[in-house]
Amino acid sequence: MRGKIAPKNVDEYLAGVPEPARSTLKRIRAVIRSVVPAETTEVISYGIPLFKYKGMLVGYAAFTKHCSLFPTGSGVIKKFEKELKDFPTSKGTVRFPVDKPLPSALLQKIVKVRVAENEEWD
Repeated sequence: MRGKIAPKNVDEYLAGVPEPARSTLKRIRAVIRSVVPAETTEVISYGIPLFKYKGMLVGYAAFTKHCSLFPTGSGVIKKFEKELKDFPTSKGTVRFPVDKPLPSALLQKIVKVRVAENEEWD
C-alpha cells in the first residue's frame, strides 16, 4: 500500500478495492458475518479486514489477480484439503478468483471451525 493512506476500517478498505473484487469480498464478508457470534468485531490488521472473536479469527483481502482468505487457525486449511482442492492454498492462505468467491457453504464451515478453535483456547 505504498503511497496510499491505510484504511481505518473495513468499509474504507472495501471502498478502495476495484470491481469485481469488491463485490466478491463483500459477499465473503456477508457469509462470514452470517455465522460468527454476535460479539465478533471487524478490524483492519496487517492492512487487511479481519474478524476477531476471542483472538484473530479469519481475514480476507484483494490482490491484483486474486483474492485470499486467511483462516488464522493452525491446520484449518489441512482439515478442508479435499474441499479446497480446486483452490490454490498455502499453510495459511486460500486463494480464489477476483470474480468468484469461495462457495458459501464451504466458507461457513471454515469459519465455524475457527470459532470453535478460538472458543477451545479461550
